[in-house]
Amino acid sequence: MALSRAGCRWALWRLGSGPGPAAAALSRARGAPRSALCCLSTKAGSRSVLAALASKAKHINGRYERFLEKTFPRFYVLYATFTKGIQALFLEVKEIRKIKSKMSHQRLSVHQLPYREMERLRQFRRDVIKAIPIGVIAIPPFANFLVIVLMYFFPRQLLIRYFWTPSQQVEFLDAYDAIRRDSYLDVVKSIALAARSLPEPQLQKRLQELCAEVQRGSQPRVAELYAVRSLFSGSPLGLNKLQVSHVRALSQVLFLTPHLPAFFLRHRLRSHVLEIRHLDRAMLRLGLGQLSEEELKAACYLRGLNSTHLGMSECRAWLEQWLGLSCKLQASEASLLANSMVLLSLNYLRAKE
Repeated sequence: MALSRAGCRWALWRLGSGPGPAAAALSRARGAPRSALCCLSTKAGSRSVLAALASKAKHINGRYERFLEKTFPRFYVLYATFTKGIQALFLEVKEIRKIKSKMSHQRLSVHQLPYREMERLRQFRRDVIKAIPIGVIAIPPFANFLVIVLMYFFPRQLLIRYFWTPSQQVEFLDAYDAIRRDSYLDVVKSIALAARSLPEPQLQKRLQELCAEVQRGSQPRVAELYAVRSLFSGSPLGLNKLQVSHVRALSQVLFLTPHLPAFFLRHRLRSHVLEIRHLDRAMLRLGLGQLSEEELKAACYLRGLNSTHLGMSECRAWLEQWLGLSCKLQASEASLLANSMVLLSLNYLRAKE
């Protein structure tokens, strides 16, 4: 009896001394879901706090914008344009990164891209080049105030298109077109002057008549331009043979600075014209019917026609003529493409009337 009692006491002591391995494992198994639930509840709580803060900030920002709109309407227009411009620029940078990544992974050149991606890269590159001067000015300490003043008083020269108001877009595009149109008649005169030294009398006469018609206010047909294409691949109308004054005038038509040595002017002019030629082929593959009104207007404007006051059908009709010429020309006939930016757009509105 004494031994049985001692055995029972020993067993009870073992049970009460602490959990064994099985009990410990069971305890951990029971405790694990509780800790996981604690973590989940903490994360859910932090998310709800962030959502509440974001909602509150959005509400305060909305009240602030309504206050600006009522109290300072002119400043509100600038503020809204700036905020929308920042958002659009941020999205554009993301799209450019996607395009660059696609080109890297698929080993594509720029000219193998679809039209919209090719045009997006071209426009973004021009925007970056335009933004470089204001970025350099902003480098010194406390220069931000000067930058803001300059951007306020010279928005056309310093701001890129994302930060133009809708009215400024029309105004500035008209201003840029007026600057380049000052060179249009100089281009026509340069063609007529070069035609005098052509060796073939028949083609010489045809080109002189074409220039005379343009100077009288008529618009040449695409077939007439295509008929004289051979004259623009050699001397004196090939890109490498044009007079310097002629090259400078064409550079202004493409918004390129004319204040460079002749070699650089010819190289830049050829590069930009061939880029437009690649864009034209990509546009033809896509189809004009797939382009929005904004894309149609931008395409016409790039190719020499002021489209800010034209309708969608008018832009499409002009681009059909342009593509009918551009997509038939060879790279060696790029000079005709550059000069056609003037010949096909100078009297387009007058011819329609």
